[in-house]
Amino acid sequence: MSHTRKLNIRKRVALVAHDNKKKDLIEWAIYNKTVLSKHELIATGTTGKLLEEELDRPVKKVFSGPLGGDQQIGALIAEGKLDLLIFFWDPMEAQPHDSDVKALLRLAVAWNILMACNRTTADFILTSVLMRDEYTIDIPDYSGYLTRKLSP
Repeated sequence: MSHTRKLNIRKRVALVAHDNKKKDLIEWAIYNKTVLSKHELIATGTTGKLLEEELDRPVKKVFSGPLGGDQQIGALIAEGKLDLLIFFWDPMEAQPHDSDVKALLRLAVAWNILMACNRTTADFILTSVLMRDEYTIDIPDYSGYLTRKLSP
């Protein structure tokens, strides 16, 4: 059995990018500035600073990804305080914090939140008619997992 959570009209959007993808994310955000202005933006360290400067609007900043920012974004997901993760990650270069990246992506899937890992998917999500209204998502029920019997 699952329960639901309502996404408000004003979505909470996390913007994250690896170093080699920051330019792409910034360009995408500038192109989508009008739509993004209707939502609350949260970003990891350097990405957040760049976005704030380019979009000329406040962006809530957490730590840089390698310093725990990915985990902070993951905690927001687990707490139901994030609606959309836009994470332009670099598939061609190993990251020193790859395990954090994998955990962040896993949490987005586990809690059934919107997630885009490239510009095309981000464009489709951001321009969806569903982004302009409230939307109810199903949250999986993990009570069975939490109450499972463990062998010593």
